[in-house]
Amino acid sequence: MALRIITADERQAEARGIKAVIFGKSGIGKTYLLLTLDEGATLFIDLEAGDLAVQHWRGASIRPRTWEECRDLALFLAGPNPALRDDQPYSAAQYARVLQTYGDPARMDGFATIFVDSITVAGRLCFQWCRGQPEAHSEKTGKPDIRGAYGLHGREMIAWLTHLQHARDRNVIFVGILDEKLDDFNRRVFVPQIDGSKTGLELPGIVDQVMTLAEIKPDAAPGQPAVASFRGLVCQTLNPWGYPAKDRSGRLDMLEPPHLGQLFQKIRSPSPPIDAHGAHGAPSIALVAATPNT
Repeated sequence: MALRIITADERQAEARGIKAVIFGKSGIGKTYLLLTLDEGATLFIDLEAGDLAVQHWRGASIRPRTWEECRDLALFLAGPNPALRDDQPYSAAQYARVLQTYGDPARMDGFATIFVDSITVAGRLCFQWCRGQPEAHSEKTGKPDIRGAYGLHGREMIAWLTHLQHARDRNVIFVGILDEKLDDFNRRVFVPQIDGSKTGLELPGIVDQVMTLAEIKPDAAPGQPAVASFRGLVCQTLNPWGYPAKDRSGRLDMLEPPHLGQLFQKIRSPSPPIDAHGAHGAPSIALVAATPNT
């Protein structure tokens, strides 16, 4: 096969989806963000069966119940990986099998955004499947090997997320629960609620955007009345609350309104000029003293 060089004009003309994960505590309104997306162009993957908050949403949804269904759905949406062997989950041979079950992939062309609720439940389904595999049992005794199960779980989750990342023309949004814990030095840390440690550690390197939906309570100035708290998306790694966040686009402020449609437009807006040091014009950041309400 000839080596194909993609020109800058071709790359700029490509449809480029945004891959993001949004964390937040239970009840903060992560699923409700679905209402800020185009109903006709969004596919809701409802793993939690917790769509009461969006019961009036009129878009399409799918409800996978097993890890095998999650893998097949990712393959159906993103296509096959030509680098894999026929016996591997996301190979061309497995793609042909999925097409026999799901039909013509063109039926998914109208969905520009995939909203996965949630990666926490996807991790649970994956771990349940992993515990029944040969790798999760000792070769000598046949007894369950929890370390083997967690190792397989990490590989399966990373392969699933990476495959969805390669659905280049689609936005893929994962939401997940964020736990607040204390480390060995009694410092507050925030950890994604996902079985095992591998997925939570490697996920920020896979997706484009990491955001935390949090309730922010600004500190009132001396002698002034209390300021009402508000919900916002924390979007930058260097934030005063220590929330997990990352902005690969370089276009988002530290706090953004909880509206994904507006957020996508801002990410796709023309980039700011690059200064002499090779970095986008650094904004002057005036941090407003604020305390997260957790």
